[in-house]
Amino acid sequence: MRRILGIAAMTAALLAPALVVPAQASAATAAVQRVEWLSDRRVAMWVFSPAMNTPIQVQMLLARDWNSHPDATFPLLLMLDGLRAQDDENGWTKDADAEVFYADKNVNVVLPVGGQASWYSDWISPDNGFTYKWETFLTKELIPVLERDWRTSQVRGVQGLSMGGTAAMNLAGRNPGLMKYAASYSGLLTTTTLGMPQAIQFANKDAGGFDAGAMWGPPGGPEWAAHDPYLLAEKLAGVSMYVSSGSGLAGTHDQLSTMPLISENWAGTGLEILARMSTQNFVTKLEKLSIPVQANYRPAGTHTWPYWDFEMRQSWPQAAAALGTDPGGTDCTLGGAIEAVATAADWLGGCLTAEYPAAGGVVQDFRNGRVFHSAATGAHAVAGRIGGTYAGVGGPDSPLGLPTGGEHGLPDNRGRMQTFEHGSIYWTPATGAHVVRGAILDAWGEQGFEGGPAGYPVAAEAPTPSREGSVQSFEHGPIFYSAATGAHRLEGFILDKYAELGFENSPLGFPVAEEEPLKDFGRYARFEGGNIYWSPLSGAWSVRNGALADAWGAQGFENGRLGYPVSDEFTVPGGTQQNFQTGFIVVRDGKSEVHGV
Repeated sequence: MRRILGIAAMTAALLAPALVVPAQASAATAAVQRVEWLSDRRVAMWVFSPAMNTPIQVQMLLARDWNSHPDATFPLLLMLDGLRAQDDENGWTKDADAEVFYADKNVNVVLPVGGQASWYSDWISPDNGFTYKWETFLTKELIPVLERDWRTSQVRGVQGLSMGGTAAMNLAGRNPGLMKYAASYSGLLTTTTLGMPQAIQFANKDAGGFDAGAMWGPPGGPEWAAHDPYLLAEKLAGVSMYVSSGSGLAGTHDQLSTMPLISENWAGTGLEILARMSTQNFVTKLEKLSIPVQANYRPAGTHTWPYWDFEMRQSWPQAAAALGTDPGGTDCTLGGAIEAVATAADWLGGCLTAEYPAAGGVVQDFRNGRVFHSAATGAHAVAGRIGGTYAGVGGPDSPLGLPTGGEHGLPDNRGRMQTFEHGSIYWTPATGAHVVRGAILDAWGEQGFEGGPAGYPVAAEAPTPSREGSVQSFEHGPIFYSAATGAHRLEGFILDKYAELGFENSPLGFPVAEEEPLKDFGRYARFEGGNIYWSPLSGAWSVRNGALADAWGAQGFENGRLGYPVSDEFTVPGGTQQNFQTGFIVVRDGKSEVHGV
């Protein structure tokens, strides 16, 4: 696996996501470093943050009309996580049902990943191994990237739960004009009132061992006041606001304790009571300032995800109005060949769009995928990770063309694949989904596809950096291709040696044939400019075309009296030399001298 990853790291994607122009990140520039399409409308990207000097994962749920209106831009809705935010996925998709809910909504939902106990703010000093500068990242680094590369308009909203609810109001208040909408579900909206700094300090320690002093300094200091929504209330004028909290009493999503009306979730009870008090104080302040706010105090409910999922849904009409988009839902019909596929594949869910043109045919979007149709290829659904990879490379506008069959499992019960006009996409949970096409697909197929020695693809085909050709990594070695040499796979110690020499940029050039076995369990591979030989006793060494190789060949190669090479060619006074198991060859002035031991 180390060798495979080395190949992948040295090349840029040939079939890179068509909707992003990759930019090189520098110490002063926020840029997308990597993109992974999780479905046709859910994307994970890693955005380099100069402020935090690290890539930050951000996931996006793309707007309903993303595919059907490729020239449109869409409002941004930033969704912030809670205190225990994890590094693999935002809680709004992991613990709530945001992906399903926003499937028919025409907004780009942006889900930052990570930031445990950060309060999405810029910290005074590093702590616990992190340099938190989340406010700078979210407001000054990420937004320009989304507007430039991801068809996001300058109409923005932010909402969050608990810690994220506090941060939503802080980001809106501290950055006037940035947000048109802000929502807090069970947020702590008074951070400087009596006992609140101590509660936040306890929460930060409990969530991940973080020190609130590293965040905002000592209680009573200026940074605490600068991050208190209550004290920022005047700056929220003009922002459409929605706030809510439960009462702390057990509700429909709680397990009752032995005490009447009290949940077994004791921590959730206490936190929700605290959120209720601070939210009420915040609303009272807004009312005194005559600043409108939609406040919803629920008669029951604790500090837990089902209630925040409910508030997400309840607040959407207000969010949609503030962001200037329709409230969602679709008015679409089914017909013809696409209807037949959608009816048979009920897992696709309801339609999101009417049919619209695709290169060479038509397509219709559904909640869980898309169906493509043309007279030549028929109608086929494309969904899931395979659908994500297809969308990421450009769909029917890419070199793949339209699908020619449905997704199906493979004989090893490990992976799945789908065929297209000019290639296929293969997927396993361990390797991801990758396009294989052209000469590389042909060569891989001759070896048995995923059942052959190469295994599954682990990366996209990518151009070789300095010479015209390409390479694609598989589980057990990459396949190199050039028009002059064809497509050939390398692996093991021969691949390691090829890498050491500089791959196709070395005097060897591209491989011209598959590896072959030799005596004593040895192997060799032929290249444009020579060969690489390996055996268990001698190791892997190159023999370049020319007088030296000819002299060794005259001795019978590895079967002759010199045996296998034990060094590469190297310079000696007046010529070159190469060592073998039982001797060496020196070439001076084009004449070869064979020396046996």
